[in-house]
Amino acid sequence: MKVELRGISKNFGKVRANQDISITIPAGAIVGLLGENGAGKSTLVKILSGFISSDRGEIWLDDRLVQLKSPAHAVRSGIGMLHQDPLDFAPLTVLDNFMTGQSNRFGRFWLDRKTAKRQLKQLGQQYGFTLAADRLVAKLSVGERQQLEILRLLSLGVNTLILDEPTTGISLPQKLLLFATIRELAAAGKSIIFVSHKLEDVETLCDRVVVMRQGRIVGELNLKQNFALNIKDIINISPQEPGLVNSVANSSSASTSDASTSEQIDQLVEMMFGRELAVANKPETAQADPSLRLEAIEVRSDRLNLSIKQFTAQQGEVIGLAGLEGNGQRLLLLLCAGLLTANSGHIYLGDTNMTNRTYQQYLRTGVSYIPADRLAEGLVGGLSIQEHFALRSIDTSGSTLGRTFINWRNTLAKTHRAINTYNIRGFPTSRVEQLSGGNQQRTQLALLAENLNLLLMEHPTRGLDIDSAQWVWQQMVERCRQGTTILFISADLDEIMQWSDRVLVFSGGQVTEPIATKNLTVDRLGQMIGGKF
Repeated sequence: MKVELRGISKNFGKVRANQDISITIPAGAIVGLLGENGAGKSTLVKILSGFISSDRGEIWLDDRLVQLKSPAHAVRSGIGMLHQDPLDFAPLTVLDNFMTGQSNRFGRFWLDRKTAKRQLKQLGQQYGFTLAADRLVAKLSVGERQQLEILRLLSLGVNTLILDEPTTGISLPQKLLLFATIRELAAAGKSIIFVSHKLEDVETLCDRVVVMRQGRIVGELNLKQNFALNIKDIINISPQEPGLVNSVANSSSASTSDASTSEQIDQLVEMMFGRELAVANKPETAQADPSLRLEAIEVRSDRLNLSIKQFTAQQGEVIGLAGLEGNGQRLLLLLCAGLLTANSGHIYLGDTNMTNRTYQQYLRTGVSYIPADRLAEGLVGGLSIQEHFALRSIDTSGSTLGRTFINWRNTLAKTHRAINTYNIRGFPTSRVEQLSGGNQQRTQLALLAENLNLLLMEHPTRGLDIDSAQWVWQQMVERCRQGTTILFISADLDEIMQWSDRVLVFSGGQVTEPIATKNLTVDRLGQMIGGKF
């Protein structure tokens, strides 16, 4: 299906999110949509998928003018969107979620689960997705949840698929299978819009890339298609052989020279940011006093048991937590934040025994936690940036800056300073859910206490463009210089290798001894994540 956007414009108050956007996506094309955080990409695809309406402009599907009034209307018109965090129902099964929105397809008056289960199996076999119909969605990885949503949208008959940051938080085998699936869908005549911050993914997969900056299209570039694997190739690779997976992934991108690839990426970076980006690295940490100590820790949960015999981190050190999702990394962060109690063992911050202390006590000891889900856990949807600083003005003892009342003049001044210091693209009155992912992350960082002993971060740069990710880590490096210890989770092995002093590798609840990054390679780290300690 050919998709045309003509003169699309959208404002949110004073913010001009989209300005006169015109794009054509032919049937069978894979078009990448690139841009830094706040460039207007999310607004544009939300308009195309029926989540919001434009102020001006038109949408044409196969030379037919349409007005998309809702996501359901968009799906009926042939447009489906795979969100960065798939929109599913965690307490329900795979089959229940697959049937969502399909009441008219599987029975007129009741749902025909047998027919739906048969179609789920057929589609899964066609695209190499192995999903048990009776498995709870809560127990699926991010990659498996994406696979389920793709199958659901295909069963609804979509001809245009929008993928928003689809490679974030998924394993390399899942990424390869996703890419092979996208190529097969395009070959079948479906149009694909691939939204990403990862230049190498766009360069590998897309036929053409459209670059946005400050709500406008600033350039387009035709790309040589590099991805040569098909679904059959991918499903024959064992996920327990990360080294083999990496070699196959590298061989699939052999159709262009390194020089031409580098030149393409340089062009894209300049279009995205209007300048070349300086690459920074964390300086080596000097020997310092211990800040965090874990002894004989045992955490038992429904899904796995986490066991750490002994671990010590020093002041100013960055510890990367590597592993496939759900292998215990998040349990460790929650434990160190006071949000989870160990079944046995002891936790020390400096010389203070924090075992079985409350979250508020951890806060008063200088511990902060930044979760991956910014709106569900990190920020409060519906509140403005200033209202978040008003909440922050309530200190850990329960009093406020204004004693009985919040001092709104004081919080407004703090909010203005934070917006300027952290370059948040918004206003004090902007609701946090209206901010881009990068600006939500900047807001979370701005809300941190000035003096921290321990900072715990879950996927700190997930969904961020290169510039925003570099900026986040520059702030973290500055905190390390002040003595803050950082523990962070990332699915990006390059990020772990670039910014960590040492790495803990998690596999099935087992944790390695800390390994200095200077003694590691990305390939070796991938093998360890696969369980080859």
